[in-house]
Amino acid sequence: MPTTIPLPVPCTRAQAVAALGERGLRTALNSGWLTRIWKNLFVPVTRAHDPRTRARAALLLAGPEAALSGPTAAEVYGWTPLTSSAVHITVPYSRWAKNRPGLVVHHDRFTPEDVVVLDDLRVLAPEYVLAELLCGRSHRDGFACTDQALRSLPPGLQEELRQEIDTRLRARDDHRGVGRALLLLELATGLPESPAESLMLLTLVLDGQFPIPDLQHEILDLDGRVVCRLDFAWRRHRIALEYDGFEAHENRAEQDADRDERMAGRGWLTVRAGARDLRSPEALFGRLRAAFESRERPT
Repeated sequence: MPTTIPLPVPCTRAQAVAALGERGLRTALNSGWLTRIWKNLFVPVTRAHDPRTRARAALLLAGPEAALSGPTAAEVYGWTPLTSSAVHITVPYSRWAKNRPGLVVHHDRFTPEDVVVLDDLRVLAPEYVLAELLCGRSHRDGFACTDQALRSLPPGLQEELRQEIDTRLRARDDHRGVGRALLLLELATGLPESPAESLMLLTLVLDGQFPIPDLQHEILDLDGRVVCRLDFAWRRHRIALEYDGFEAHENRAEQDADRDERMAGRGWLTVRAGARDLRSPEALFGRLRAAFESRERPT
C-alpha cells in the first residue's frame, strides 16, 4: 500500500494516520496489510511475530525509560537457553505500565548506566539481566546463560562480569532467591561447551549431591600434548562423565567405546550421560554412585 510519508515499524496510530489517513488506516487493517499488536500500535502483518519488531513495539508502548529484560534481553544478547513468546520489559517504579497479552512488565530500580543500546534496542546491561535470571523461577536456565556469557569473554573480563553480577545481586531490592543465585554464580565458570552441559553440572552437584567436578579436564600424553578433554572429571577418583549431545555423538557409539577403552588404559572410569539423564537423572546417579563405590573399595 503506497504512502506519501514513511511509515515506521512499529508505528503509532498518529504516525499511521499521518501516512495513510483515517480511511487508509481502516483499509490497511481490514485488508490485512497492517495489524494492531497492542493499544494504538500497528505493524505489517508479515512482521507481527518477528521478535525484534515486537521488542521495539514494547519499548515504544512503555516509554523512553523502559528497557528489555529477562528472556527477551537474553535473546538479544544471544544467550540461547531461554526463550519466551512474550516480550519482557522493565520500567522504573515511577512509571506506570501494565501487562498485556504477549507483554510482561517488570518494575525495578535502575539507572541510565544500567542500560545499553543494541540494534537500536534499549536493553538492561548483562550483569543486571543475569542477576535477574539467576534469582528467578528459571534460575537453571539463568545459570546456563551465565556460563554462555562468561564463555564469550576473555579470562580477565570474565572475572569482571562475575564481580558485576555479584554486586548487582547484593544490591537487589528483592532479596528472594539471592542466596541461591550467589551459589549458582560460584559454580558458573564459562567452561561448559553447551547449555546442556551447564544444566548437567547443576544436576550432578545440586540434585545428585556429587562433589564439584573439574570441567573440560585435559588429559596429556608423556610429551605434554593434549590427548582429550573430559566434560566432567573427578581427578582423585579418576572418574569421568561425558555428556553425549545428540548432534555431537549421533552414530558415534563405536568411537566413544574406543575412547573409553583408551581412557581405561590410563586408569580412568568413564560414565556416559545424555539428554534423557537430564530429564530423569536417577539412573545416571546410580551409575555414578557405583563408579565412586568401585574406586573406594580396597583392591
